Amino acid sequence: MNSYLIVILLILIIRYLLDLVSDWLNVRHVSTELPAEFKGYYDAEKYRQSQNYLRENTRFGICVDTLQTLITIVFVLVGGFNFVDRIATGIGQGPILTGLVFAGILIFASKILSLPFSIYNTFVIEEKYGFNKTTPKTYLLDILKSLILTALIGGVVFAAVLWFFEKTGNLAWIYCWVAITLFQIFFMFIAPMVIMPIFNKFVPLEESELRTAIESYAKAQNFKMKGIFKMDGSKRSSKSNAFFTGLGRFRRIVLFDTLVERHSVNELVSILAHEMGHYKKKHIIQAIARSVIIMGLTLFLLSLFIGNEQLFAAFKMEHLSVYASLFFFGFLYTPIAMLIGLVENIISRKNEYEADAFAVETYGNADAMISGLKKLSVDNLSNLTPHPFKVFMGYSHPPVLERIKAIRRLGAVRK
Repeated sequence: MNSYLIVILLILIIRYLLDLVSDWLNVRHVSTELPAEFKGYYDAEKYRQSQNYLRENTRFGICVDTLQTLITIVFVLVGGFNFVDRIATGIGQGPILTGLVFAGILIFASKILSLPFSIYNTFVIEEKYGFNKTTPKTYLLDILKSLILTALIGGVVFAAVLWFFEKTGNLAWIYCWVAITLFQIFFMFIAPMVIMPIFNKFVPLEESELRTAIESYAKAQNFKMKGIFKMDGSKRSSKSNAFFTGLGRFRRIVLFDTLVERHSVNELVSILAHEMGHYKKKHIIQAIARSVIIMGLTLFLLSLFIGNEQLFAAFKMEHLSVYASLFFFGFLYTPIAMLIGLVENIISRKNEYEADAFAVETYGNADAMISGLKKLSVDNLSNLTPHPFKVFMGYSHPPVLERIKAIRRLGAVRK
């Protein structure tokens, strides 16, 4: 058997088993006793509901992952990529257009296969637990908009990568690295003004006690921003969130309308102080820098496997091509991506503690920060007691109880 095929099958199976063990341990780790920290926020019935939500989502996720992994393995073994390549070469003219057709077929087929699972998750599970606010019309429009944006933006980037590797020889990965980096930075500037409004309405936060409090805090921290906006998150879900978007003077504060409705002014300013902390601690710039370095590494490794005959033989391909190399390399890159993801999550969890500390130190209201985190956890039915292995494998934020402990220590020091 082809050695590349053996490696690829092992990668698919080991990745699946790691996720399975992580999910299994996480469900078994659920505590039936409500943590004392959340008494008064969760009642017994609501806490049971959060546990059932975790179990149901986990079971569903395992079923989906199992089926998708099996489909992928079968698709590889029966030469499915070669079948798609035959269609693409029959339609496309030249390597770039053929590559776009090849990628388009695979992405569209993947979307179609995942559609029933997405529908079930949105209109059955999320509906059952009171989260879903998405109408069928909004759901369909979201799919269409996403497909169009993927075709336009993704198509341009994919075509550019193909062109560089087709035309510029051994230095192609460097040209791609520079081009993609510039595009990513440009995209960060335009996304808040061009892309995000395609899916949601953003209206300036009305003059209020909340707006005054946010502006006063931002001014005290010398934090420049484009404005404070409220987003109609309730059109899709009752879950709450807040975030910053954009770079430099184009930064925007965005509050879900559901968040504004359920939190006090002090809680909201504390939550936003946490987000400002990421900027002040330079977490955003550091993340961008790491992303650029990782992109360079990825493209360099990709360049080593372009047109690899043994790799193409593993997928039963009749012809070598740059565009198929990009997809096949993705299978080999999976362990590296997982390792990078683990490191990124460790850094992210550390950064979350630092941002919490910044919020407590600058806004000076540890109690409001804690109550805000508690309300967010309850509103989103978050798992309060995740298994450490699950946290290690997939959590970008520390468990909420650990964050609260750290904030209480900071609050005690300040007093």
